[in-house]
Amino acid sequence: MSKAKTIRPLDGFTGVPDADVVSRGIAVHTGMTGNSNFPNPPVDLTAFKTGIDSFSALIAEALDGSKKVVAEKNKQRHAVIKMLRLLGRYVEVNCKDDMAIFKSSGFEPALTAHVARQSLSQSIRKIQHGPNSGQLGVQIKAHPKALSYDLRYGVTVNGGIPATWTIQLVTSVKTPVTLNGLTPGTTYAFQVRVLEKRGFTDWSDSATFMCT
Repeated sequence: MSKAKTIRPLDGFTGVPDADVVSRGIAVHTGMTGNSNFPNPPVDLTAFKTGIDSFSALIAEALDGSKKVVAEKNKQRHAVIKMLRLLGRYVEVNCKDDMAIFKSSGFEPALTAHVARQSLSQSIRKIQHGPNSGQLGVQIKAHPKALSYDLRYGVTVNGGIPATWTIQLVTSVKTPVTLNGLTPGTTYAFQVRVLEKRGFTDWSDSATFMCT
């Protein structure tokens, strides 16, 4: 009799937009509140919801670029992610390796097979200026099991995570992906994920490049 595979939560938060962290937190709070499968969570769910609400408010306040508010937002982001990881570990241990029970928590399962996180040099080979202003070419390194790729990019300020991302489907990486209509003098962050038969990998770490 084969041993059931442990179901682990998708908890890669490197490069994940603030809004996605909030969405994931809300889903987990909703799924775990009153859930008889998880009666004793290691994090008080009321405090967890308060933390999410505080983080969401700071995201809005940080849009004016205030360094103090941005620092507070980043600190609160860290606190919310820490609570999510504690809850995720609790769900992993107590879901009885039952996918339906696991998903009732609001967490999404990670790939059942280990996928090594790609380093920057392994995911994005090169970024270069295009022939026209506002144009960049992004060279993605081929992945042996790829069905397709997602390239996402967004404006980054002071090295921060973009508030919004634009996602572009990439079906071939033999030539650079050409991005048009970018703003000259603006620094963008770029990330790649790979679609395999098992599902998507995590997003790669960000590569940043200034458009001219």
